[in-house]
Amino acid sequence: MANEGPGMKVATLRSDAPTKLEPVASRKAAEPMIEIDHVSQRFQTSGRQSHLALSDINLAIDEGAFVSILGPSGCGKSTLLYIVGGFVKPTEGSAKVKGKVITGPGPDRGPVFQEFALFPWKTVLGNVMYGMLQQGIRKSEADSRGRKLLEMVGLKGYEKFFPKELSGGMKQRVAIARTLAYDPVVLLMDEPFGALDAHTRTRLQNDLLDIWDTQRKTVLFVTHSVEEAVYLSDKVIVMSRSPGSIKEIVEIDLPRPRKRADLLLDARFQKYIVDIEKMIDDRAEDM
Repeated sequence: MANEGPGMKVATLRSDAPTKLEPVASRKAAEPMIEIDHVSQRFQTSGRQSHLALSDINLAIDEGAFVSILGPSGCGKSTLLYIVGGFVKPTEGSAKVKGKVITGPGPDRGPVFQEFALFPWKTVLGNVMYGMLQQGIRKSEADSRGRKLLEMVGLKGYEKFFPKELSGGMKQRVAIARTLAYDPVVLLMDEPFGALDAHTRTRLQNDLLDIWDTQRKTVLFVTHSVEEAVYLSDKVIVMSRSPGSIKEIVEIDLPRPRKRADLLLDARFQKYIVDIEKMIDDRAEDM
């Protein structure tokens, strides 16, 4: 198995200042990137019983925001993510991206899951190029873009490796590069680092923030780790236990760019973690 590659290298994002500003009165409020309107989800169990997984979810996520979803096991975190991804149709309500109702998966939303789901018979570069070739992009262009993405995620030199020759963290880097290859406006991440060791998880969290700082894609991130959610996010959605509903939306007011070493000494960071842990701990509700 190969060792972890070097950290991701991200180019500086160019900032073009507008030459003319509209009068404040004429500006329209920015439309949310993601809108979830009164969404409920029921499933039929194997015993043909109805199970309410999500109950009346209402949520608006701004363009470029990094939002994490936390909650007890079985509260419907992943189900909500799959609804936004178009993999699950809500029983009630609707979900929209850029004002359009989601009717199925689309290239505007890029999923990154805990299972890497790489093609074992394709090389690292072949996996990254696959989606682009399916979209009709010329092979030469897909090759060039794939190599640049692999350099971005710290895997330059691993283009000809096969997934079985990579560590878990490297496989997840390939999965992220493959998703970024077709340039989705939204990243949907379901416990993407959950199966990794603590050191690799920390490195990939930092790498993800580098990508987000550069590209400012809208990120919806499901995790069980309160510390991970606070470290990464602008907002943390705390969900109740099943049937899942929104218990609290916590605004994370911490400076960016974020450095873990600095935040570990920041009392605000620690307080966010303690407060959110208390929200998730619902043992008092059973008493």
